[in-house]
Amino acid sequence: MIFELIQSSPLTILITLVVLVFFGTFLLLQNVRLEKKNTDKQTTIDSLSTELITFREKQALLSQQAEQVITLQQANEELKDTLNKERISLAKAHAQNDAHQNRIHALMEAHEDKLAAMTASEQRLQTQFENLANRIFEEKQQRYTQQTKHNIESVLAPFKSELDSFKRQISEQHIREGQERASLKTEILSLKALNQKITEEAAALTNALKGDNKKQGNWGEVVLQRILQESGLREGHEFDTQVAATSQEGRRYQPDVVVHLPNEKDVIIDSKVSLAAYERFYNCEDEAQRDIYLTQHVASIKGHIKGLGSKDYQSLKGIKTLDYVLLFIPIEPAFLLAVEEEPDLVTLALNNNIMLVSPTNLLVALRTINNIWQYEYQNQNAQLIAEQAAKLYDKFVGFITDMEKVGKALDGAQSSFDSAMNKLSSGRGNIVKQIEKFRELGVQPNKKLTENIQSLINKNDD
Repeated sequence: MIFELIQSSPLTILITLVVLVFFGTFLLLQNVRLEKKNTDKQTTIDSLSTELITFREKQALLSQQAEQVITLQQANEELKDTLNKERISLAKAHAQNDAHQNRIHALMEAHEDKLAAMTASEQRLQTQFENLANRIFEEKQQRYTQQTKHNIESVLAPFKSELDSFKRQISEQHIREGQERASLKTEILSLKALNQKITEEAAALTNALKGDNKKQGNWGEVVLQRILQESGLREGHEFDTQVAATSQEGRRYQPDVVVHLPNEKDVIIDSKVSLAAYERFYNCEDEAQRDIYLTQHVASIKGHIKGLGSKDYQSLKGIKTLDYVLLFIPIEPAFLLAVEEEPDLVTLALNNNIMLVSPTNLLVALRTINNIWQYEYQNQNAQLIAEQAAKLYDKFVGFITDMEKVGKALDGAQSSFDSAMNKLSSGRGNIVKQIEKFRELGVQPNKKLTENIQSLINKNDD
């Protein structure tokens, strides 16, 4: 076809070229438009990805705040349940008190009725006996008075006993109500203190984020101390704080925490808080400015890594630390944001013999160390028990040997004693018999021979 086109007239060739140029230009413009659309779509995708990351960060923070709110709501619900129970108990107590009062009132009315009836009966009896002789009347009146007194006492005795019981129950009920009110007051004060503590901690966190580096460092150490308490490790035993040590060059350092491991190994934990850029990033709504603050936040953590790595804690005298130091970042979202934005932070830290840790993974690591210590203590106790058992066994063998010697000595002493007693009390003309003759001849001694010696004398005589 190209050959035929060449053989055509020049006009045809020109028209064909124009058409080809037109279509080529059209296709080129279409390609440019498509590339521009792709560029716009990629820009939109990047923007949406950034917004998605921001949304996830905010969602994580909101989740934490929601968990705190749920915790407070649960505490409030528990307190409400306690208050409702106390109110119900108090209402029951009031109802019981009212019932007791009504019962007492009814008994008093019944007693008054009985007393009125007995008084009327007494008056009738008195009228009937007025016509009797004075002597008979006096005797009858005396008997009647005694009987009436006895009847009244027999009637009043159960009432008095029951009244005393009611008084005792009412008194006990008042005591219980006082105790319950005191308990309720204590619970309310406890909740108030809890709310105050949460408020103070929230204010302290805000001030730490916005304040100077000294306050931020103190707040980070407080968070670190709480995690150590939650781990089960004991200060002065499995870990120490603010340990002073010197490097090979003679420089003096004071790590925040030194956690001890079995076999005389240590792990150094250093808390670093410099989160002003993170606070600005979180509260800023301008995307461009947020990127600047995020870059500053990552740069701040990089600076902490390089600064801590330059201290060379691994060469400190008196601390047998591992090959790495734990750099603790107290706020979990700030840690996650930095690592997500700059994954090479972990590599940078490892190159400086540092491991980055947040509150979550630090607590896991410390509890693992606590479990290792528990196994170590169990092994130490088993060794001590084995040593004590060996010592006790040796003591027991020595005791048995000594007891055998004592038995042999006692056997020898018994044999010597029997021989001496035989010489003393047996045979003709023995000493005991000769001495006893003095008493038979009229000597009046103050003491007498014992029955055992007397029996020996009689036995030998037989």
